[in-house]
Amino acid sequence: MIYLKNKLYLSICILISFVGISHSQEVIKEKEEVVKTPTNTQREKIDGIIATVGDYLILDSDIDKAFIEISSQGSSIKDITRCQMLGKLLEDKLYAHQAVQDSIVVSDAEIKSMMEERINYMVENVGSMDKVLKYYKKDNEEDFKSYFFDILKENKLTSEMQKKIIDAVEITPEEVRTFFKKIPANELPVFGAEMEVAQIVVTPKVTQEEKQTVIDRLKQLKKEVQEGASFFSKAVLYSQDPGSRANGGFYKMNRKTPFVKEFKDVAFTLGEGEISEPFETDFGFHIILVEKIRGQEVDLRHILLVPKVSEKALTDAKESIKLIRKRIVDKEITFANAARQFSDEKETRANGGQLLNPKTQDTHFEMTKMDPTLYSQVSNMKDGEISNPILDEDQKGAKKFKLVTITNRINEHTADYAKDYVKIKDLALREKQIKAIAKWTEEKIKETYIKINGEYRDCIFTNNWLKK
Repeated sequence: MIYLKNKLYLSICILISFVGISHSQEVIKEKEEVVKTPTNTQREKIDGIIATVGDYLILDSDIDKAFIEISSQGSSIKDITRCQMLGKLLEDKLYAHQAVQDSIVVSDAEIKSMMEERINYMVENVGSMDKVLKYYKKDNEEDFKSYFFDILKENKLTSEMQKKIIDAVEITPEEVRTFFKKIPANELPVFGAEMEVAQIVVTPKVTQEEKQTVIDRLKQLKKEVQEGASFFSKAVLYSQDPGSRANGGFYKMNRKTPFVKEFKDVAFTLGEGEISEPFETDFGFHIILVEKIRGQEVDLRHILLVPKVSEKALTDAKESIKLIRKRIVDKEITFANAARQFSDEKETRANGGQLLNPKTQDTHFEMTKMDPTLYSQVSNMKDGEISNPILDEDQKGAKKFKLVTITNRINEHTADYAKDYVKIKDLALREKQIKAIAKWTEEKIKETYIKINGEYRDCIFTNNWLKK
């Protein structure tokens, strides 16, 4: 765990996390403020408008909804004032408004898929669609979906605009060095205990017969879709890809999207409405349906099926990895060389089995932030010890055996520029990103029509929303 003594670094972490808070707000166009017949109902609606940002309005009730949303996620709202929450909503509206001005495209297909996933999740958690409608105070499912679609689209525009600002920020080694030198010695961050871990993986071999069974099943699913069945429904029911199954197998991708080469090669050879033949990747066998092509970007759905592994194949894999372990323990071969020669895991094999931390892209794992499964496997190991064969099963149900060992331990220590460069670079980049967001916000506030009504004009905001 990182202990940040300097208030600047703490504020960076708080701001980054707060930016990500989702909220439920109704998008109401400014033209609705014009009232032809002054009925009580309409007057109440107008009185509820507390702010305008470009084409977006904020109602007093939006603040209440935002508080409810944060509370439902288990977060405390104790120290958040209504003025602070309004400031957050103003930021979100500014991002969404500017995203439209910058012609950032968010496809309806993507939002619909996202909406179905979220609704399915909500129904699963509360028990029924009726309870969801009651929570959002909607009379029927159609009204709720229309309302929820607007919320998700605005939130997506907001996140895409934020991403565009942050992605444009880069940092040089000299800037990192300058950042580190400015930190007083007594305020340097303290980094928690870390370790480096290596592993050897042996995957049970799948027979050709088992592969053919999956290929035949995918061909049958393709035939059923071509005869009128829903690809979306088939993916929800049968796909073994946990990342897209709930979305009906939906992905949006371009040639730079980090998918395996075999998947992209097939995706970019298909025309709109075309379904691929079954093909193999390291994850299993797939079929792809291309829904929409937008220049270099493709909207697609896919179904993944993973061949079953026989008990004999599992037994053979276990015996194989036991022999590898014996050779390492008997010092016939080093762990690193055994990984290079025998491991079935391509990502780590060339590096002698050394694991990369997916969050930091270096080899160091903070023990307090380590994946719980990996932590349970290595936390009680001694230096140089080789684990017994571990049966590992991923989210798709694929089984493999592995050996793990600790290659290095790093005790808790005060930040060192040479040893902790990656972490220091991350802190420096976050600071620069915060400054870029602040500068962007200041400029866009000046350019955008913003109006704050009533008692909220007395709020003290971090940003100059009142243009004083």
